[in-house]
Amino acid sequence: MTTEENKRFEIFGLCFVKWTMKETVSKLTERIQNNQFTHVVTGNPIMVMAALENESYMKNLQSADIIVPDGSGIIWASKQFDDPIPERVAGFDLMHELLRVGETLGWKVFLLGTDAETIAKAELRLKDQFPRIQWVGHHHGFFKGDEDVHVLELLAEKQPDLLFVARSAALQEPWIAKHREKLSSKLVMGVGGSFDVISGKLKRAPKVWIMLRLEWFYRLIQEPWRLPRMVAIPKFMLAVKRARARK
Repeated sequence: MTTEENKRFEIFGLCFVKWTMKETVSKLTERIQNNQFTHVVTGNPIMVMAALENESYMKNLQSADIIVPDGSGIIWASKQFDDPIPERVAGFDLMHELLRVGETLGWKVFLLGTDAETIAKAELRLKDQFPRIQWVGHHHGFFKGDEDVHVLELLAEKQPDLLFVARSAALQEPWIAKHREKLSSKLVMGVGGSFDVISGKLKRAPKVWIMLRLEWFYRLIQEPWRLPRMVAIPKFMLAVKRARARK
């Protein structure tokens, strides 16, 4: 088994890298510089449970090149199996770390997702924060299957190094997996609600909430319609406990 394989934690059919944020950024930067296409999934317990309940979604996640431990529940699970992941690699933070590198290396970035107003505001704020990035465009995420060709043609024209995608949970990773060979980018990563936070539409949890692993609860307060999805978290914890007991 290679060193890289040794640095992965497998849970319910999905393999999470056991890298620090610094290691993750370094390895992704190397892949981008080598023109090596990379689909990054920012995995959490809700996604794991969705994959267990949907074979197609499981295959979508398994087709990714790298799954980082976004949810604190994944870190907890790794400790339950005495195979600890060193730290959480939150997708929001990873995106910003990659943009910092992109400023130095002159990367091109395209934003895809959420509604038209929110994505436009997010891009403006990111341009202010990272002015040396080559911002090559944005497009809302509320397009249907028959519009895929238009979006893919736009990406082929822009040729971004980084493509960040924020669509609904049911569409984001399946859409990326379906079109990964046609995305015309070096790295593509689903970023969930990050554009909502960047645009100011939502607030990110204060650091103390994040430290207490309650970022999910802070978001739930702002978006109570997410409550049914959150049921997956205790289900995940119970599944981990049962799996641990069987070892």
